[in-house]
Amino acid sequence: MVARVIPVEPFDLVIFGATGDLARRKILPGLFHRFRAGQMPSEAKIIGSARSEIGGAEFQTLVKAAIVEFVDETLRPADLLEEFLQRLDYVHIDAMGETGWDTLKKALRQDTIRTFYLSVSPSLFGAIAERLSTHGIATPESRIVVEKPFGHDLQSAQALNKALLRHFDEQQIYRIDHYLGKETVQNLMALRFANSLFEPLWNSTHIDHVQVTVAESIGVAGRGGYYDQSGAMRDMVQNHLMQLLCLIAMEPPSKFTPNAVRDEKVKVIEALEAVELSDIVRGQYRSGRDNGSYFDDVENPDSRTESYIAMKLAVGNWRWAGTPFYLRTGKHLRDRVSEIAVIFKDPPHNIFPNKMEGRKGNALIIRLQPDEGITLRTTIKEPGPGGMRLTEVSMDMSFADALGDDLTSQDAYERLIMDVIRGDQTLFMRGDEVEAAWAWADPLIAAWDEANQRPVPYDPGSSGPEEALMLMHKGGRRWRPIGD
Repeated sequence: MVARVIPVEPFDLVIFGATGDLARRKILPGLFHRFRAGQMPSEAKIIGSARSEIGGAEFQTLVKAAIVEFVDETLRPADLLEEFLQRLDYVHIDAMGETGWDTLKKALRQDTIRTFYLSVSPSLFGAIAERLSTHGIATPESRIVVEKPFGHDLQSAQALNKALLRHFDEQQIYRIDHYLGKETVQNLMALRFANSLFEPLWNSTHIDHVQVTVAESIGVAGRGGYYDQSGAMRDMVQNHLMQLLCLIAMEPPSKFTPNAVRDEKVKVIEALEAVELSDIVRGQYRSGRDNGSYFDDVENPDSRTESYIAMKLAVGNWRWAGTPFYLRTGKHLRDRVSEIAVIFKDPPHNIFPNKMEGRKGNALIIRLQPDEGITLRTTIKEPGPGGMRLTEVSMDMSFADALGDDLTSQDAYERLIMDVIRGDQTLFMRGDEVEAAWAWADPLIAAWDEANQRPVPYDPGSSGPEEALMLMHKGGRRWRPIGD
């Protein structure tokens, strides 16, 4: 199956922090992929900006090296790469001063979409937004993209939103969360709202519980300074996992428009019931035979920051009353796995006595990574003579196998950047959504700060602390194995 290319209008894209790691690994290679796919118009222009005092030719050399490093050789013909590089320019800018802003203004065209991607520290968001406005660079049609973290707590998130809103309207602001650009995450909405098969069952009458797992096999070495000030709650739960929860639990929007979708997501966050500390497990990996400890990786022997968290949540509305949602995420676990598991209840009456033992029951598994796809676990009769024997089988669909690699291999960033150019905010968080998530998270963080308890230890390469297993066992349930 060949991807249907939807071109975009001519645009000028300015990347602040263009020499940084995120730009090198994700943004610039992603733009090259979209160029290779024919999605980038010939009039498109990409302007890099950073503190480095380099010229356009040197910037092109840096971008070429990044694409050679992060794009497969078969996907970057030399002539195509050189053509892409000709679209690049560079302007040295002092984000906190006045250097370079007039030069940037002259480099931008009058008749194109202007998009500003802030791949920089959140502490620079306000200063850049202000200078884009005061120097007359931003227009009423311009778009500004900001990376997470969107604050450290509710107060700082509100301050960031206010700083941006002084110079841009809400419909111009794109708060990017790369998890929402994953093919399977977007397919979750299609699965629920474009089919009549699942939505009638998508409620507490038929669903026993939901598990959301984002497990990483690596630790925090190399980014320990940031992570130790953040932890799993701020780094993953408050944003990535919260977004997945919203898409699972939200009501059908009246129409598929950005604000209609985001209105329903905000309602889910506001419907979350208070969480008891007894329903939260915070863990921290310790030293293993071949691995260092969290203390070593963050260079803080007294750290009380969690590298793992599991929790039980309840959505207080008619659809989900009585159905718990279990969230877990952690570093240095057994495997790299991200999935949503919707576990259905057993039939109300068992007509197969003594034949259902050991059966796990119906489940819909939505795999986000590494093998994006959907699995539906069902019970059938075991083939062959000898009476009615039941067994479980999985109907499995890998997106790559079903639709082809060319449709599924796109990185989340390249999808989201093209959505920004098109002006589609559906997969981007609104300001009130960010603040609602922090308003939910802040009391939990404050409660365990007050309790001053150390996270429980777990071994690197394990599934997490034993206490997380007990969290499930209290309700007579089990986590799905990580890496199963």
